[in-house]
Amino acid sequence: MAPTIPPPSVPIPAATPVTVPADSSIWDRVSNWVSENKAVVYTIAGVSVVITTAGVVYYLRKGSEQKESGPKLSKKERRKRKQAEKEEAEKAAASPTEEAAPTQPKAAVVESADELPEIDEESVVRLSEEERKAYAAKLKELGNKAYGSKDFNKAIQLYSKAIICKPDPVYFSNRAACHNALAEWEQVVADTTAALKLDPHYVKALNRRANAYDQLSRYSDALLDFTASCIIDGFRNEQSAQAVERLLKKFAENKAKEILETKPPKLPSSTFVGNYLQSFRSKPRPEGLEDSVELSEETGLGQMQLGLKHLESKTGTGYEEASAAFKKALDLGELGAHEALAYNLRGTFHCLMGKHEEALADLSKSIEIDPAMTQSYIKRASMNLELGHPDKAEEDFNKAIEQNAEDPDIYYHRAQLHFIKGEFAEAAKDYQKSIDLDSDFIFSHIQLGVTQYKMGSIASSMATFRRCMKNFDQTPDVYNYYGELLLDQNKFQEAIEKFDTAIALEKETKPMCMNVLPLINKALALFQWKQDYAEAEQLCEKALIIDPECDIAVATMAQLLLQQGKVVEALKFFERAAELARTEGELVNALSYAEATRTQIQVQENYPELASKLQGMSGGPGMR
Repeated sequence: MAPTIPPPSVPIPAATPVTVPADSSIWDRVSNWVSENKAVVYTIAGVSVVITTAGVVYYLRKGSEQKESGPKLSKKERRKRKQAEKEEAEKAAASPTEEAAPTQPKAAVVESADELPEIDEESVVRLSEEERKAYAAKLKELGNKAYGSKDFNKAIQLYSKAIICKPDPVYFSNRAACHNALAEWEQVVADTTAALKLDPHYVKALNRRANAYDQLSRYSDALLDFTASCIIDGFRNEQSAQAVERLLKKFAENKAKEILETKPPKLPSSTFVGNYLQSFRSKPRPEGLEDSVELSEETGLGQMQLGLKHLESKTGTGYEEASAAFKKALDLGELGAHEALAYNLRGTFHCLMGKHEEALADLSKSIEIDPAMTQSYIKRASMNLELGHPDKAEEDFNKAIEQNAEDPDIYYHRAQLHFIKGEFAEAAKDYQKSIDLDSDFIFSHIQLGVTQYKMGSIASSMATFRRCMKNFDQTPDVYNYYGELLLDQNKFQEAIEKFDTAIALEKETKPMCMNVLPLINKALALFQWKQDYAEAEQLCEKALIIDPECDIAVATMAQLLLQQGKVVEALKFFERAAELARTEGELVNALSYAEATRTQIQVQENYPELASKLQGMSGGPGMR
């Protein structure tokens, strides 16, 4: 299957195919962590920037509740859909069980209760076992009629007497339904808990208690109950599955807001920053900022020179120091002809840290000072997309072309937008235009090959990559990308050979700032081909030693551990992913996976028989 976004996504398959639909099980979402984040998505300036070995690809964000192929919903429509889903879940929790289904609403026939003796804790002991069962059944029937006529307090009294006669899980659950209708959530929890002590696999009671926990803002408890319900039902209950998704999102959104209030902005991994920066063609130092020129670090120009030098180191520390230097350069001022560049570079680092408003302001200032600096238009286009202004983004590209129609970077980045919008023919034209203007920029060639692959022109794509390997034989990115296409075609041996070549070239050409993506790709290939957990983990560990904050390596390690049933260890990596998240969207996503994994641990602890059932369904030791 052709990749959805470049580079081609290579998911880790389950040892045995999963028997449940992907959209009905949160565990499928968890196990697809790697494939969903294969090209780790960061939100940069109105679009999500997908890391690739050939720079960045702009990935237009879609709401998590919107199917990728479905129509775009307005905010009002999305709110209505969410409310409808919530009301459905609450309605399911409020209705009695099949055994307790009420008749058509009408006045409860309570007169027949007079035929029964007074039922209390003392009198019931004088009844025979058969009498207790008969009286309990009659009281439940009367309770159902009272419930059907919405006389909930009367129904509670009748179910209570039925429970005295015979403590039955159905009676407790039905009484909980009455408390549910009266919004008495603590009583709902008490009654459903009593029902579950008698029947731990009572799905109706689990769902009812989960809804009550949700109303009490006890989201983790609600998630656990809905998850257990899903497992018991074999993930056939769509409402329960939707409730799991909704609760995960609610929990993650609330938690994310708390974290973001105190979390300071920070740069992403050096792998990401390096790939983002190299998506623009490199240019020589501006005149007057070369190393040969002696400048005091106590001046704005000196800080500009220092910042550019740190950028060239291509290390995490170097990027941090460069960001600080560009900020200090503007604070010191007196930058002369380099002021527009200073705003451009400070805006770039604001963009990388997710400080979109600050980035937009800096890039606009750069354009105001020097309208001919086309790179500022390109970067501001992504900012405008982040802020929900696609028309302004298109306007920025047009303005950049007006300033310099011969700048190949404009067409390369506009092609990325065409690609993600599915406008592959237009993307191919812009990539080719970028190549025509500057054939030495390898990433335009690579992205053209990926676009051809996406269009289904496999032969053309392979030919493009073979030409790349011939003309750019010392560029590791070519082999890494080509390996991904081969892996997507299940040509495992050839793919691994290409990843090995990419790794060797990375070590040779960039020993101090090695791109770790070939290591991770090889890990995925070995697992997919041979289920070789040990070597795959070792490769991920190497990647994390080189770049401790590489999200892709963290996500891959979490998945490898999860596949082996090492849920506690996997949770640590999902939590690490949350720590590395820069934006609210990324953080919500990471927290959702972490909480889902934490719930899996709770299922194993609280419902060991359900954990075994789930493993049996997925055919392996870990969640699929």
